[in-house]
Amino acid sequence: MKRSIAPAPTARYTPHMVVSSPIASLKAPDRWALAALFAGAVAVGASPIFVRVSELGPLATAFYRPLLAVPVLWLWMRLASGGPSRRGPATLKEYCQLLGAGALFSGDLAFWHLSILHTTVANATLFANAAPLFVTLGAWLLWRERPTRIFLFGMVLAIVGAACLSASSIQVSPENLVGDAYGVVTALFLSAYLLAVSRLASTFTTAAIMTWGSIGTALVLLPIAVVGEGNLLATTAFGWGTLLGLALFSHAAGQGLIAYALKHLPATFSAVGLLVEPVAAAALAALLLAEHPSTWQVVGGAIILTGIIMAKRGSR
Repeated sequence: MKRSIAPAPTARYTPHMVVSSPIASLKAPDRWALAALFAGAVAVGASPIFVRVSELGPLATAFYRPLLAVPVLWLWMRLASGGPSRRGPATLKEYCQLLGAGALFSGDLAFWHLSILHTTVANATLFANAAPLFVTLGAWLLWRERPTRIFLFGMVLAIVGAACLSASSIQVSPENLVGDAYGVVTALFLSAYLLAVSRLASTFTTAAIMTWGSIGTALVLLPIAVVGEGNLLATTAFGWGTLLGLALFSHAAGQGLIAYALKHLPATFSAVGLLVEPVAAAALAALLLAEHPSTWQVVGGAIILTGIIMAKRGSR
């Protein structure tokens, strides 16, 4: 008696057969956080455009960036639902923590502008983009968060891409050493700010972090702007409009989205993801200022995006 051989089952497509990308494998809140991180980086990437057309000096412009954003942020803090997070500080220690995060961000802005004044913009950008290295080192030293090899590879790749963005303009000169050092200090302050916000985000709402942090930033930048430049008053409606645009678009919206992202994403990956900022700045300069990107900038942008994808794949 012959046995009948059943035909081989037809291969049927199932969703489980799809190889998911790092983004597709994220949960919904994390996808929103990733989108917020990139959108925030784009908004912050527009800040050099505002600084360039501002009627005031870079330090005075930096002072108005958080100051003019405070009323909008305060309204957001009062109206937003807190949920499990707290809507504001309750003790002196918590006030100091939130204001201290803002003070760290003021160090980032102040030393960034000092770096630009004492070295080339390309050099300043190169050293400031070393922030992911310090964030990763800080997370390991403070909280024993060991990065994976894939993450480290993606991080280094993204930093190399950032270097390629400004490769044609980098200058190695003894006269630039002070400005280059300021660039490194900029990266240190930015790293400390990102680590501080990532911890505060587990307790406070994004609105509370941004509001009190902006107050702290403005309080520190005020004497720096007065001593460094003196003139704090724009003379035309265009000048005030530029300052307001910087405050609302790059600070309230841009930094607010980044602070929200730090609530859901590791600070180490967020620092790498923020390297999309120079890509956005170059693209906006091409669109708004007719500064056409060079071949190195295009290559560098592609390398940065590849590095960010690798870093996300290797994030814990």
